[in-house]
Amino acid sequence: MTPAARIAAAMELLDEIQASPKPADQISSLYFKSRRYIGSKDRRAVAETVWRVLRTKARIDWWLEALDFPADARARVLVDMIFQGITPEPDLFQGAHSARPPSQEERRLMEALRGKSPFHHAMPAWVKGEFPEWLTPRLTALWGERLAQEVAAMRDEAPLDLRVNTLKATRDEAHIALKKERIPSTPTDISPIGLRLANRVALVQVQAWRDGLIEVQDEGSQLVALLTDAQPGMAVADYCAGAGGKTLALAAAMQNKGRLVACDVAEWRVDKAQARLRRAGVHNVTRRVIDGESDKWIKRSAGSFDRVLVDAPCTGTGTWRRNPDAKWQLTEETVLELVSRQQAILTSAARLVKPGGRMIYATCSILPEENEEQVEKFLAAHPDFRVLPVPGLWGDLVGTACPVPGPYLRLSPYGHGTDGFFAAVLEKPSV
Repeated sequence: MTPAARIAAAMELLDEIQASPKPADQISSLYFKSRRYIGSKDRRAVAETVWRVLRTKARIDWWLEALDFPADARARVLVDMIFQGITPEPDLFQGAHSARPPSQEERRLMEALRGKSPFHHAMPAWVKGEFPEWLTPRLTALWGERLAQEVAAMRDEAPLDLRVNTLKATRDEAHIALKKERIPSTPTDISPIGLRLANRVALVQVQAWRDGLIEVQDEGSQLVALLTDAQPGMAVADYCAGAGGKTLALAAAMQNKGRLVACDVAEWRVDKAQARLRRAGVHNVTRRVIDGESDKWIKRSAGSFDRVLVDAPCTGTGTWRRNPDAKWQLTEETVLELVSRQQAILTSAARLVKPGGRMIYATCSILPEENEEQVEKFLAAHPDFRVLPVPGLWGDLVGTACPVPGPYLRLSPYGHGTDGFFAAVLEKPSV
């Protein structure tokens, strides 16, 4: 593709993302699948432009409004080019599949922005931080004086973290295997089973991934799995298993010994995990589609599990580094709906826990109403459960320096270099 064709493709893909309620990565995947003629280097270049625009959308739109120019995909890409130091001269828009050259009005816009920084002192905190304005009171209450640093870290692109599959390799062995493929990696700071890649790679082409030595999993997610304390021989339920990321981590911790049930309300998600389980060499997992409170299997299985991990559906506010488009689709109504759903899920999952067992409640959200407040409501309604403070468990379960004072695990990109995560360990004491 010519540079002009890449520009046109970026504008087109952004248009499709903004017109659809689906996640940007899904739209992007479909876009490139339907255009097989776009090579890997061109796909990477187009995607980099699109994701950079999504990460800077609030600032770009602030400048467009300040200069009284309509905000659309084309204008955003042109502004991004200026901020990247690219001069959109007419010859840059020549060739097949190219975008049309800038109009006179567009050239005036770009000339007005030339030499300027994407940031401006008059921008409010939500614009500089690239988050929805209505979340300002919540995030200010959460982080106070650290607000600017915390949201700045959430603007940046996330690193690519890998969990070493300890069923097949040690961390050193996985590191060496990647090195042989000329893929540099470093051990994660907090998780003892993680590697962080210096650069993004297409893992489907990596032999270590094909052999099941590694899986993509953020360091924070790895820590949640470790806190579950799934041991060989236990009965463990991954209550909201999704595509199986944490299921794989739990199976490895159990050394394939014991009973691990991966539950989800969507059959297609449960089925999708099969290929990952096979590649990882996991064979102690039973997959089950459940139907919430009315599910007969839950009633039959009440009080029979040593560990129940509830990785609840949430706003995903802790993953904005990976999904910058999601923040602009989030609404107050969505938060309220999810909080209600989380309460129902916790109540249902708690029935599975045996006396002396534990339930681990986790989200990839930074919002207190989905995290601490949710746990407090659950405990008020279920006095037969109690909180086990994370620092007291950390040494035995993780082995590194505990990153939080307790009682809960709360992680953030600025504070810990992970995605935003929350986890609470709730024990049902023996009678």
